[in-house]
Amino acid sequence: MNYKAFIAWRYLFSRKSHHAINIISGISACGVAIATLAMVCTLSVFNGFQGLVADLFTDFDPQLKVTLSEGRTIAAKDARLVALRKRSDVLVATDCLEDQALVVRGGKQVVVTIKGMADNFAEQMNLGRLLYPETDERPVLRADVLEYGIPGIQLALQLALRPDFDPPLQVYAPKRGERVNMGNPLSSFTSDELMSTGYVFQVKQAKYDTSYLLTSLRFAQHLFDQSGRISQVELRLQPGTNLRRAKRDIARQLGPEFVVSDRYEQQEDVFRIMKIEKLIAYLFLTFILLVASFNIVGSLSMLMIDKQKDIDTLRNLGATPADVRCIFIFEGNMISLLGALLGIAGGVFLCWLQQRYGFISMGQSEGSFIIEAYPVVVKVWDLVLIFLTVLLVSALVVWYPVRRMLRN
Repeated sequence: MNYKAFIAWRYLFSRKSHHAINIISGISACGVAIATLAMVCTLSVFNGFQGLVADLFTDFDPQLKVTLSEGRTIAAKDARLVALRKRSDVLVATDCLEDQALVVRGGKQVVVTIKGMADNFAEQMNLGRLLYPETDERPVLRADVLEYGIPGIQLALQLALRPDFDPPLQVYAPKRGERVNMGNPLSSFTSDELMSTGYVFQVKQAKYDTSYLLTSLRFAQHLFDQSGRISQVELRLQPGTNLRRAKRDIARQLGPEFVVSDRYEQQEDVFRIMKIEKLIAYLFLTFILLVASFNIVGSLSMLMIDKQKDIDTLRNLGATPADVRCIFIFEGNMISLLGALLGIAGGVFLCWLQQRYGFISMGQSEGSFIIEAYPVVVKVWDLVLIFLTVLLVSALVVWYPVRRMLRN
């Protein structure tokens, strides 16, 4: 071991002539440890909520979604889409058509997003987990001349619908390329009816539950006068397929006219906000860590006063001022290292307790939240970032004061 590091190690754990120095050194390490522990727990909670939101979208959003970079619809039999459906790594490819329409029931009117899906939609999304009442059966969206619709649960409440609503929903969409006839407005709209499947769906996200109405692709194409055309293709890949590589290959195959997005990109706004919130929390906790690290300076100042005779002896033995400074810089770094290790270990342990026992709950009212306890997910790269942050902040805090105090 380098003699400067060895002396710093002895100074850290040896008994000082003034007991207060030991206490202040311990307080310094505890301050760094508590700030580090707070960083671990806070970032892990953000990871937990991000994972929770991702799980909520998993059953509704496809693994990959292919849309046009410009324009709204494309022919379903386009050669590029035909080749896409035949890819060996694509398990299910579902043609969809989305657009807005007006739903009328009794005296209630709501603008909704109609999502028409091909008949293999049940193989694409895990709709059974989203339906209410729960069922293991695969609902159908069309049968002969009948068309069926599944509304989001909040949309059903707005329209005062029961799962087995009757009479059918009246759906209106403006005719393409026509101006509204003020004398007879209804003549400017295409209208159709949707029967009840006996179910509503619940994603537990307002974006879907309050505005989406699922139906067949045939119904959507007729309503929006888009025969043979679709707005997107939703893909489910073969098990074990590398999602990132498949996405890159599909984007290269389709060309710049198409956009291929994964689940995180489909909910880009949500996850961007969560990343910004996590970054702000990290910066705020780093500032707290910076304040806590100044305790180390006080501890080192008192230690240098206490060890003044040792410093004189080292200089008489040939140690340079830089060597003496290194001893106390090592001392400060060891205090921060000890605090970082204790804080990370304590933070990981608390996160494990929360995962296992959920002792910090979301609230007292049972059923008011999607989950009962705060979710936590510890990520290795977060721990690495926190560890490096603690060492860097502490090193910057310690270096200048020690250099100034031992400049002679």
